Amino acid sequence: MAVRFNEDATLVAQIKEGLKRKSGYCPCRLQKTEDTKCICKEFREQIADPGFEGYCHCLLYYKSKD
Repeated sequence: MAVRFNEDATLVAQIKEGLKRKSGYCPCRLQKTEDTKCICKEFREQIADPGFEGYCHCLLYYKSKD
């Protein structure tokens, strides 16, 4: 298993800027809760799932099975 940034550097820069504006909370979510603090609860659960491969909600991270 490996987690990496999205290969689209422009998208990564935009999301990182959004994270700065929202003090580390997912820029794609309206709520600011511990569940939406990056890396969000949803993606942490997906990382823990051995069958999951794909991007997090905001497309910043990608989890591969390799």
